[in-house]
Amino acid sequence: MPAGEDNQLISVHPSDLKFIIELGKQSFCDLKVVNNTENHVAFKVKTTSPKKYFVRPNTSVLQPGDSCLIRVTLQAQREYPPDMQCKDKFLLQSTIVPPNTDVDDLPADTFNKESSKDIREFKLKVQYISPSAQGNSGDEGSSDSNSTLQQLKEDRDAAVRQTLHLQQELDLLKRRRQRRNDPGFSFKFATIVGVIGIIVGLVLNLYLSK
Repeated sequence: MPAGEDNQLISVHPSDLKFIIELGKQSFCDLKVVNNTENHVAFKVKTTSPKKYFVRPNTSVLQPGDSCLIRVTLQAQREYPPDMQCKDKFLLQSTIVPPNTDVDDLPADTFNKESSKDIREFKLKVQYISPSAQGNSGDEGSSDSNSTLQQLKEDRDAAVRQTLHLQQELDLLKRRRQRRNDPGFSFKFATIVGVIGIIVGLVLNLYLSK
């Protein structure tokens, strides 16, 4: 939990903004803000680089216990920042407002610290992530996926081999039945057919789960 969050009117998740930087493409990060009080709370999002980011909504009013999703969009960049470092910062201000206050009715000085109002502030840092770093993470996920798929194929092949074995045993029983009257044939036949049905079902499930 970030320092001072327990003294906030609202909680913010995540506590940092992370953007994947790809030249010529926008990148976005979602913030979830939650009203931790039994009061109506207004909030406003500010940034040190307002021309680089598009924040919606940047101002709103939360009812008691309510939450809101804020999308912060980083405008398309023409070049990578030096060492992928970012000094941009965001500030989320919040204050208690009268019940049933609409965002359009907020006074101009609602978030003015000189207005003697109790205004809480939550600071967020910005992190830039390179596409290659994101790709490496994706490769790990792909490796796990391939491992799971390989296991499913092996299980499927084992089920197919078992089914063929049971079919061979069934053919053998049929031949024995033709040579002599085997009282237990009907029971064995029904048992093997049932087992084959179960295994065929497993094989179909494995195919569908690929």
